Amino acid sequence: MTRRKTPEYGFETRMVHAGAQPEPVTGARQTPIFQNTSYVFHDADDAASLFNLQSFGFIYSRLSNPTVAVLEERLASLEGGRGTTCCASGHSAQLLVFFALMEPGDRFVASNRLYGGSVTQFGKTFRKFDWHCDFVDFDDPQAIRAAIGPKTRAIFCEALANPGGVVTDLEAVAEVAREAGLPLIVDNTMATPFLCRPIEWGADIVLHSTTKFLSGNGTSMGGAMIDSGLFDWSAVAGRFPGLASAEPAYHGLNFHESFGDMALTVHGHAIGLRDLGPTMAPMNAFQTILGIESLAMRMRRHCENAMAVAEFLDGHERVAWVRYAGLPSSPYHTRGRKYLENGFGSVFTFGVKGGYEAGLKVVEGCELFSHLANIGDARSLILHPASTTHRQLTPEQRETAGAGDDVIRLSVGVETPEDLIRDLDGALVRGAA
Repeated sequence: MTRRKTPEYGFETRMVHAGAQPEPVTGARQTPIFQNTSYVFHDADDAASLFNLQSFGFIYSRLSNPTVAVLEERLASLEGGRGTTCCASGHSAQLLVFFALMEPGDRFVASNRLYGGSVTQFGKTFRKFDWHCDFVDFDDPQAIRAAIGPKTRAIFCEALANPGGVVTDLEAVAEVAREAGLPLIVDNTMATPFLCRPIEWGADIVLHSTTKFLSGNGTSMGGAMIDSGLFDWSAVAGRFPGLASAEPAYHGLNFHESFGDMALTVHGHAIGLRDLGPTMAPMNAFQTILGIESLAMRMRRHCENAMAVAEFLDGHERVAWVRYAGLPSSPYHTRGRKYLENGFGSVFTFGVKGGYEAGLKVVEGCELFSHLANIGDARSLILHPASTTHRQLTPEQRETAGAGDDVIRLSVGVETPEDLIRDLDGALVRGAA
């Protein structure tokens, strides 16, 4: 399968310009916030054409919105994809993609090293749709192969896993997916397209919680489903009826026959957003567009700071271990050098001596690091996953996900690194007292 070539313009140029142009009425250079619910049709024929999906335009902002559309084009450009569906959160992006691929009774294979909220969504909530997830170790391609059965419809992983810092061998996983004729879905939230572009390594669909690094300012919720346009939804008859069979809501239209490499993107808007309703707010899209304009500069600083902090913690007497792919001691260092183009990310974990209670003291002892459940902010953030984001999991699941009792997760921001190190050192010393 031929991967799409890198566009002519560089990454930094596209992060500022892709998908946008001066507003034609006023000449405004920045994308306006179209805080609008609905759009006037030119005439009855125009309205009918839009509702029949015979032409593209704006009908109602639950389906599409001009501000959101700019963000969608920009993300497709940065990831090397064909089209994007933006939505209300990263979790809703996951819902949209599986809503398009799955029927009751279907299954998918996912890494057992995922963000705890995804483990809960896949392992518990999705069962209400009669969708089932098989969690396996993605460091073992044979385990992935063994988990694939006749009802399997997709393979899912994170490029850079949250919170354990596991770097997925995307080429190896993509090979398994191609052998099975299944789409590979990669959550690229932690890495961002500045560090890794999974489509270039064989992914078919890329997901983001735009709430995190893409927005970068802790203000705006959002998610995105980016389709490479390269997967053949009609290759196996009946495997993906949502995309390659007659759709009764559109008079028997077949999305793949009608829209080709835009099938999943159009389905995401015309069916997913229409019927599930997880629409991205125009203000959130605007804030995310602004955030992306500084993505490359921020990510460079994030990664530089994270390396400095990780090296400091690696030598601290109160720290038992550090899991960061940027450290040569990490088992994922070589893989990180392959897949993470411009740095090793800014989110990583470390273990504080003394276990659960000691971890809580360190988190509560920080003054500059904010204690909250988010990543990707310009501000540095700290969390004890076992007592927060991963507390719904069993102890075994927490350990597998890299969120054991002694684990502290850092999302290193863009502040002065010496200040961050001093803050952590003080919290570690006070926590041991």
